[in-house]
Amino acid sequence: MELYEAIEKRRTIRDFADKPIDAETVKRILSAGLKAPTNNHLRQWEFVIINDKKERSRVLNLKDMTDPEDCDKMLDGFGMTDADQRGMYHIAMPKQFSMLYNAGCLILPFFKLREPLLQPTCLSSLNEFASIWCCIENILLAAASEGILGVTRIPMTEELEHIQKTINHPDDYAMPCYIALGYPDRDAKLPVQKVIKVESRMHFNKW
Repeated sequence: MELYEAIEKRRTIRDFADKPIDAETVKRILSAGLKAPTNNHLRQWEFVIINDKKERSRVLNLKDMTDPEDCDKMLDGFGMTDADQRGMYHIAMPKQFSMLYNAGCLILPFFKLREPLLQPTCLSSLNEFASIWCCIENILLAAASEGILGVTRIPMTEELEHIQKTINHPDDYAMPCYIALGYPDRDAKLPVQKVIKVESRMHFNKW
């Protein structure tokens, strides 16, 4: 698959077929992640792969939000008025646990911290955080080239504390998100893709 085709094919899904991803494919996808640019040239990234469903239940400290009214209240509180954006959340919120539990492969990516992530002393203090997201995008694009789609979810503070207790990762490593990958379910719901004309976002020489 050509690069631009993989970019077009890469979509966020939360409904997965009951089909595992074989180990060699996971290795290819993660190898693509390790080709991403990094701030210090060391690529200090680690990946915990949790495919055993009992272990997933133990690690995932999440609940699905199944009440549409609760979802609407939350979106109103966020001040969301865009219909496409709200539609995406209505697909996403009821599947915060199930999308991670049912994925063909669940990956917990980690990056090494130089200083506390939420207490940066300057913008460049976030270099490690920026680099791991380059790695994650490579993973998503490589997966798309294999016919595999996925979703990321940024964990809440209590989830991070629970994960550290359950998998016992070093204190100087942080997890920016969950990565759930899998083959799309036949009836997987896709949110409406917001159409943005690139010309409307381009500025030459000044804003």
